[in-house]
Amino acid sequence: MTDTIKSLSFEDALSELEKIVRGLEGGQLKLEEAIASYERGAALRQHCETKLSEAEARVQAIVQKADGSLDMKPMD
Repeated sequence: MTDTIKSLSFEDALSELEKIVRGLEGGQLKLEEAIASYERGAALRQHCETKLSEAEARVQAIVQKADGSLDMKPMD
């Protein structure tokens, strides 16, 4: 995965991925452009999945105590 993709926020990566999908679905790209777009889209998809997994782990680490206050449990 390129450094430019790694630096993208989830929202920015998802937005770019949506643009790529629309471009590929439109069928107007030349073969080489379509392949390059597909490759970038695959990297963006992986980046988004990683970001979502990280967010899910952070949310799961938040636990509610008996008194209703929130606490963080240590992540493994």
